[in-house]
Amino acid sequence: MVQIPAFEVEQWMDKYENTPGVLNIAETCCSSISINQLMQFNKSKEENAQPLVDFSTKLTYGAIRGSEELRRNIAAIYLEDENKAETATTLPSLSPEDIIVTQGAISANHLVFYSLVGPGDHVICVYPTYQQLYSVPGSLGAEVSLWKLKTENGYIPDVAEFEGMIKKNTKMVVINNPNNPTGATIPKKVLAKIVDIARKHSIIVFSDEVYRPLFHSIEPGQIPPSALSMGYSKVVATSSMSKSWALAGIRVGWVASQDPSIIEAVASARDYTTISVSQLDDQVARYALSAAVRPQLLGRNLALARSNLDILDRFVQDHGDVCSWVKPTAGTTAFLQFNKADGTPVEDEAFCKDVLDKTRVMFLPGSRCFGHGQTRTFDGFVRIGYVNETDILRRALEQLGAYLADHLS
Repeated sequence: MVQIPAFEVEQWMDKYENTPGVLNIAETCCSSISINQLMQFNKSKEENAQPLVDFSTKLTYGAIRGSEELRRNIAAIYLEDENKAETATTLPSLSPEDIIVTQGAISANHLVFYSLVGPGDHVICVYPTYQQLYSVPGSLGAEVSLWKLKTENGYIPDVAEFEGMIKKNTKMVVINNPNNPTGATIPKKVLAKIVDIARKHSIIVFSDEVYRPLFHSIEPGQIPPSALSMGYSKVVATSSMSKSWALAGIRVGWVASQDPSIIEAVASARDYTTISVSQLDDQVARYALSAAVRPQLLGRNLALARSNLDILDRFVQDHGDVCSWVKPTAGTTAFLQFNKADGTPVEDEAFCKDVLDKTRVMFLPGSRCFGHGQTRTFDGFVRIGYVNETDILRRALEQLGAYLADHLS
């Protein structure tokens, strides 16, 4: 039997997100939209424009790896990245054949590990990050080394540390760009160094990119490309419709790589877990990522992220005596540290529970959900998701501010 630790983030969410009257600022998706709202983003006014869902389609399993149109639209996102970043690459642009559609990024991530690592392999993973990215390879028998991101470095990975962690059996390095929970972005130059080192040692680069392209606080010329655009075939990336595209309810994600052996390994493993994604979900996803819809949908989410981040930034400044952070540059999450009046960190799990009990404001404790059992690593830290409905964020921060005045200041 595979031994795997409890998935602390998901268990915390499941336990507390349905608290009566909850003000949920733990959620990490851009404020979710309905099908009716999605249709409003379509700039095409043609009478014969493709409908969102073709109700005449027979509901067979459909295209096993995802429809050609959906995979073509996904590939277009990466082509846009290459053009904006002006990235020189020796590889051809991503094609539909380089993409496999999955049931969300969580399935995509699991398939990558299940397909590519096992006993005897060594995996290096950035930390803090989504627990799945280090717990799953560990459960499969791989040795996992955590590559800690430091506050004093703005949570940008130290490349020299990475090179020093490599062993003879290092099979994969796992990065998360933009990062969850910190909202930090790996700059293009650092990303290029990571890929160059991996290439030198023939290490697979696995890049969880579920929060791209939500780069809301970076100048356009400074936005890093996908790791897929760095000219190294042994890169595999995952993403989904959940975070940046505000459509978590359709459960569509993907795996992308220009290494045919990686794609075929993932496809082979996927046969045991997923025949295909729902044809209805596939149709909604391809519509959302179409050229007629995608720019407007992303624009909405970027605008929401910027305006809500401004609100959270003012909150941190107003409570700087007990609250600190590295301000996020992308994604939907922020990692804040709360301290008592004497400067010592709060006990974050008890803090989260007490705030929820007294104010109905919900967020996640850093030590429990991102600490990997390491004592005092993230004492006082909490993760806040701020790209939700603005009214909820405002009300939650008002309640939290009153709590801080009563209990910490």
